[in-house]
Amino acid sequence: MRRSYLMSPPEHFVVEYAINPWMDTNTAVDTELAVKQWEGLRETLVRLGHEVHVLTPEIGLPDMVYAANGAFSVDGVVYGARFKYPQRMAEAAAHRRFYDTLGWRFVTPSETNEGEGDFTYLPAALGGLVLAGHGFRTEVAAHAEAQEALGRPVVSLRLIDPRFYHLDVALAPLDDENVAYYPGAFSESSRRVLRQLFPSAIIATEDDTLAFGLNLVSDGHNVVLSSEATALAVRLREAGYTPVPVELTELKKGGGSVKCCVAELRG
Repeated sequence: MRRSYLMSPPEHFVVEYAINPWMDTNTAVDTELAVKQWEGLRETLVRLGHEVHVLTPEIGLPDMVYAANGAFSVDGVVYGARFKYPQRMAEAAAHRRFYDTLGWRFVTPSETNEGEGDFTYLPAALGGLVLAGHGFRTEVAAHAEAQEALGRPVVSLRLIDPRFYHLDVALAPLDDENVAYYPGAFSESSRRVLRQLFPSAIIATEDDTLAFGLNLVSDGHNVVLSSEATALAVRLREAGYTPVPVELTELKKGGGSVKCCVAELRG
């Protein structure tokens, strides 16, 4: 299926503060290389037949490249983000302005949440199921707020490892009803829920999860993922998917990879 995505180029990307375990303010960022790698990702999605909208980056918002965090949309309804850290709060308004141009219904959040960083959607699972993470960046109260906004059942999953601070670095939808995930990122109760909901899920190794392998974008057949996640790529191919490796080493310095850079527009 042809998908529609939103991305924002890393023209102002630097690591000048640390709000996740991956960020080191002593690490130099090659902005030119970051832009080149980002453009390679954008071109890959377009080559696979998808539409990519571009959100203009703003000076002073270096993490705006992680476009997935700005909102979460289902069937033309947008649940906006309310960022945990002040360094990113202004990104929410930039995303709202974009969605206003689409004419979609925008729901302003009262609860702290970071968009698709902690929400994902499987349209064929139970007739349309939202999986939602909490524990580090999104408050669990936001899950109930999202359910009211979107009219879809929301399953809460508790993240317990700070290295995997968002759901989208610990779990990824592979198609409309199945996922890949790393069990060690979740509480025992959440692992039981995942086993019950997704008995055929692909289980990632810790090494591939640390390589941001689960921070992927899949159209149900092609799976665009970090080139460092080699074992996961093998598992995906064995399961009938086509892995499409890309290199995003510079953007990994900010704690993100493929999915962090790509918001899906579900109109």
